[in-house]
Amino acid sequence: MYDPAQLRTFLAVAQTLSFTRAARRLGLRQSTVSQHVRRLEDATGRTLFARDTHSVELTEDGEAMLGFARTILEAHERAAAFFAGTRLRGRLRFGASEDFVLTELPEILKAFRREHPEVDLELSVELSGTLHRRLADGRLDLVLAKRHPRDGEAEGTLVWRDELVWIGAETGGERLRVDPQEPVPLIVYPPPGITRARALEVLEQSGRAWRVACTSGSLNGLVAAARAGLGVMAHTRSLIPPGLVRIRSGLPDLGGVDFVLRHGRTRARAQEAADALAAAILAGGDRLHRGGRDR
Repeated sequence: MYDPAQLRTFLAVAQTLSFTRAARRLGLRQSTVSQHVRRLEDATGRTLFARDTHSVELTEDGEAMLGFARTILEAHERAAAFFAGTRLRGRLRFGASEDFVLTELPEILKAFRREHPEVDLELSVELSGTLHRRLADGRLDLVLAKRHPRDGEAEGTLVWRDELVWIGAETGGERLRVDPQEPVPLIVYPPPGITRARALEVLEQSGRAWRVACTSGSLNGLVAAARAGLGVMAHTRSLIPPGLVRIRSGLPDLGGVDFVLRHGRTRARAQEAADALAAAILAGGDRLHRGGRDR
């Protein structure tokens, strides 16, 4: 009933909230992306996106279509792989940033392993800066990590674009307060953490004094420090961990952040496996960042 090409286009628009970026990701013309979405809306008899000249947002029906689109495409890909008689094999070195520790990435990887049991998947969880460096050195085949929007589209395939915000503890209904007369207590990753660099950059630009209250290479370590009320941390708005909330307190704006997939220069067999995993992540990308809170 629903065309897989139109469903892939729908997912790309839903994840990037941009017809232009979806077209760039899929290698299509923007007019083709618009046509795919229009035909899918005609097939469903529902409006899937609320859009104007400035923004694109999913409607309630669009939100419902996300799950259906993923299920249909996953079934389509399983059938295609079965009847093609091809099985992916070999070693795939995949790196994911710490941001995904508390998301549904493990479920996506579990499904990938179930579909491709002969792929030897090696997972590395590191800071985004470390992952980009290891990819450049040829030590990883595929990376899912943060990237500054100003770094340009050539630096990877955009999975989704988000906003960085300050977050901290909420105790008894009271949010952590940052005294404007005191240095901002920071909870940060060590270098080369991208959120660390951004936090220091915007504080320096705004003339705010700061001090490091906690450093940890683990997201769980940072979250524990934040829940203890030791300070504030820069974090992706849609991935705010439970027990933490957005903190404003006159702190400077942190700007946007991209999450991208980047391929390394790898062997042909590893490239096939990397392409398959990248497709699975792009198909399920909305599951990685839905449900964050901006309370």
